[in-house]
Formats: sequence, C-alpha cells, structure tokens
Amino acid sequence: SKRIFDIGFAELSDKPFHSFLTMLKQVPALIRLGCYRTVYQMVSRYISDERMRQAFTIHPLLVGGNPYETTSIYALIHYLERQWGVFFAEGGTGAIVDGLEQLMREEGINIKTNTTVSKVLVDNKKVSGIELENGETIESEIVVSNADPLHLYSEMLPEKYQKITAKLKHKNMQTSMGLFVLYFGTDTQYEEVAHHTIWLGKRHKELLTEIFHGSSLPDDFSLYVHRPTATDSSFAPAGCDSFYVLAPVPNLRSDIDWKKEGPLLQQRIVEALDQTLLPGLKQHIKADFYMTPEDFKQDYLSVDGAGFSVTPIFKQSAWFRFHNKAEGPKNLYLVGAGTHPGAGVPGVLSSAKVIDQLIPKASVQHNPQKAYT
Repeated sequence: SKRIFDIGFAELSDKPFHSFLTMLKQVPALIRLGCYRTVYQMVSRYISDERMRQAFTIHPLLVGGNPYETTSIYALIHYLERQWGVFFAEGGTGAIVDGLEQLMREEGINIKTNTTVSKVLVDNKKVSGIELENGETIESEIVVSNADPLHLYSEMLPEKYQKITAKLKHKNMQTSMGLFVLYFGTDTQYEEVAHHTIWLGKRHKELLTEIFHGSSLPDDFSLYVHRPTATDSSFAPAGCDSFYVLAPVPNLRSDIDWKKEGPLLQQRIVEALDQTLLPGLKQHIKADFYMTPEDFKQDYLSVDGAGFSVTPIFKQSAWFRFHNKAEGPKNLYLVGAGTHPGAGVPGVLSSAKVIDQLIPKASVQHNPQKAYT
C-alpha cells in the first residue's frame, strides 16, 4: 500500500492527466505496482481468510468502486490513513464548506447560491460565460465546473463543442452505485458504538454484483454507520446521539420504484440495527429522513443518481477519466468526483490542485472575480 501511495497519491494525485503522453510515462510504474489487478486480487495475495479479505477491501466502496473491479491503485487508502490518521472537522463536512466559503469571501469572490447553471456558453471555440436556469447570463473568460461531468457533457455543453474523447467517455462510462442514506437522532446514547462502523451482511461478492450490475433492490444489505457524536457532541442534545447510515444500492439504471422501496428499506435497516448494533433503536429513534438515488439526481444533478459519478475502474482512471482540462472549448476546467484523480474529499480537493496548475495565472491575477464567477 505504501509503494502504491508513493506513486499513486504523492506523485500523481495533483498532476494533470489530459495528455496521453503523461499516462504512457507512468505505465511502467503502474505495471510494477500491479495496478492492473483489482483491490480484491491484490489483498488476496497476502491474506487468505475470506473475512479478513472483506475487511481489507472495504475502501473502494467509500469512493464508489466495487473492490472486485476497482484498480488496486486505490489500495493506497490503507497507507494514507495509517500515515496521517483519519480526522473529523468539528461541525462535520459542513464546517469544511463554511471554511472554504469564508476564504473565498476574504479573497473577494462573489458567491451565488440557490442558483442552477443550465449552459456553458461558447464563442469561437472558447468559453464566454454561463447561462443560469432563469435565463440570466454571466460573462466569464474562464469557467470551472464542479458538476458531474456526465451531466456537463450531456446537458450543459453542446455536442458540437466536444472532442471525440468526451463523446466516447460520455457514451461508455460506467457510473457508480447509488446510495440510500438514512439520517436519524436518538434520545439515548450508544456509547459503545464507534464514530465509524462497517456492518457487513452475510453475502459479499454476490451482493456487490447485484448492487453494481443488478436491476432490482437486493433483499439484504451492508451498511456504513456514522456516529459523529462519538467525536463531536455538538451533533445532538445532551444525552442524545446523531447518526447517518449509508447503504450502497443500485443506481437509477435499475428498475427500482424508490417511492415504494424507500420506506421499506428504511424499516429493514432500522430493524436490523435494532437487533444488532443499536439495541432498542425502534423505541429511541426520534427524528429521521432519508435520501435515495432519486434525490441525488434531483438535488445534485448526478447522472443515474450515482453517489460518486463514474466508477474507479482502471479504464476510467487517470487519462481515461474525464480530464480536468475540458475535452472541448478552451478555458473550461473540471473538478470534482468524476474527474482525475477521483471521488472522496482527498480526491476532490486534489482535483482543485490540478486545475491550479492549468489555469493561466495572468488571467486570474488580472481579474479574479471574472475568472472565477
């Protein structure tokens, strides 16, 4: 894991991969590291116990990948966590967003919220701005999009301005699984429950196959249980707990009626936790709501309601992933889960580091507000 980390993260996570030559230069190192193997295949070379194999191949699911299909370069997460630990910002991810907002405002950046961008405008093969859903246009010499690239290339950017590589990727890219996320509070505390818990069902490979490639909702599930109050008491009143429970599910390419299945899955999850990790949950749960892949599509414009944009298999990584420098008009840049290097907070923030190397500095220094509208 350390050897993969030294190449895959330390050297390449913040490097642009829009040039195929860059990819070719890394092929010898990637082959030496065995990155053509899946995470499960790599772990299985060292561990024979099937239960331990499952435990040591959990990480790809946290970035939208099936461990039986995801390139073993994602095994670097093991070392990353050992090297620097796992940190939690007081106030959660929302606090990180607030911190970034404060920094942007201090730099004089104008922020428009509750506003949907419908189109990227192009003039003479170069971006000229954006059009909002209400028809308003904003001129800009540079546009940075953190929308799902599949949505960007299908809905926001006319096909005539797209390179053939973007068209092929849009047509053939495999999207990640969907997510069912149940949020709830309890009027008691489960002090023995850690901040992070993986709750594995009896089936493993078969369940993952149904989640990533099935057409219906499986009868069983595996869960990630998040109890932030284990670390940060501000997430709930005194003597209470706050949770969210994440269940990987098929995305919207499947034939699932979430209006019907959502409440049923919620009941099944609460029942399972009540009998195992959180005894008495049914009596102690006081407030709850959930999100399905339908919500991810509606709220985040995520194609197929995918939880992590495109899956991190080898043929959808590095150069094969959507480029940070758009495969289309000039001065359009992409960040986020669907671009290089991938999903997850470290990956998404690293994608911002990539475009920091790509955006012409003269334009930014000359007119920062216009460049980053």
